Amino acid sequence: MIKPDACIFDLDGVIVETSDAHFKAWQRLAESLGISFGEEFNEQLKGVSRRKSIEKILAIDDRELPEAEIQRLMDKKNGWYQDAIAELTPDDILEGVPEFLETLQEMEIPLGIGSSSKNAQYIMDYLQLNDTFEVIIDGTKVENTKPDPEVFLKGAKALSADPSNTIVFEDAASGVEAANNGQFISVGVGSEEYLGDADLVIPNFIGLTPEKLFKQLNDN
Repeated sequence: MIKPDACIFDLDGVIVETSDAHFKAWQRLAESLGISFGEEFNEQLKGVSRRKSIEKILAIDDRELPEAEIQRLMDKKNGWYQDAIAELTPDDILEGVPEFLETLQEMEIPLGIGSSSKNAQYIMDYLQLNDTFEVIIDGTKVENTKPDPEVFLKGAKALSADPSNTIVFEDAASGVEAANNGQFISVGVGSEEYLGDADLVIPNFIGLTPEKLFKQLNDN
């Protein structure tokens, strides 16, 4: 690979860290139901849709609730989360990411966002990143959530990119699985323990250049 057709980035945990806001909102919701919820369980919700997340929480003690109540709880959690992310600014973009994105743009590599979040556009507005990415595919534009590859396949199609020559950056195991299911080149951002199925795992973008990344992928 000399250079990829495109690069598609997950948003939460890759471009900006909002996992703590998610965790606190889900923990608050679980505790309101009398369900114990810790950070270890929260790892299982990364990259998972709001609906599937609440189903996992309710399954902790085999709880069943009417559909209307499930929807009310999802809306309540999302309200708490939106209150938290409304404080985001460009200063919250993760270290190393702006430089990495700028170099990709200079190389004229098309960029897209592929996120399960239905709040992706709000976050992009707060971070002032709309002009950086040509395509934003999020939870409002797909039927199937990760590990289904739909979000990435739609992104690749919109960018006129071949999935097999498109890099997907993900911080969640379900996202890596989605990228692999779509035959993309998967790069996990974070821990090898959780992201070991990726073609390459990087700890973060600090000091990383696209050229270094492409070389690592070629050497793998």
